[in-house]
Amino acid sequence: MTQPPNQPPQPPNQPPGYGYPNSGDQNPYGAAPGAGPYQQPQYGYPQAGGYQQAGGYPPGGAVPPPGSYVGDPNAPYGYDPYGRPYSDKSKIVAGVLSIFLGYLGIGRFYLGHVGLGIAQLLTCGGLGIWSLIDGIVLLTSNNTTDSNGRILRG
Repeated sequence: MTQPPNQPPQPPNQPPGYGYPNSGDQNPYGAAPGAGPYQQPQYGYPQAGGYQQAGGYPPGGAVPPPGSYVGDPNAPYGYDPYGRPYSDKSKIVAGVLSIFLGYLGIGRFYLGHVGLGIAQLLTCGGLGIWSLIDGIVLLTSNNTTDSNGRILRG
């Protein structure tokens, strides 16, 4: 058997073609070497094994053990639809604290806004008006942040 001029030598018992030595036995989709020549994958409905999962999922659908952290340390509670990280604070808790204990600045202390909390404490929550409006804004707004600049959950 003669080799074309620009092709590497082929092993003796392999059909002629393009490629490198022993390339006929290696399946690019992960079949074991020596399992035969590469065959075109079959498409259609999944067989008994189902679809192959994409990377990033544990094999077999396994769930990580409880207590193990698998998320982003900069956003422990995930991201909102705009890509901003969620806070560990709840806007419902902050709003209720501002409405009922706003004259003490408790809602702002809960969020980490110490300066605003002291101002509410010294003015008795703006005579109750500031604390009431602050509580309503905290409950209805989707852009309120904590002291770290993270969007409130809930």
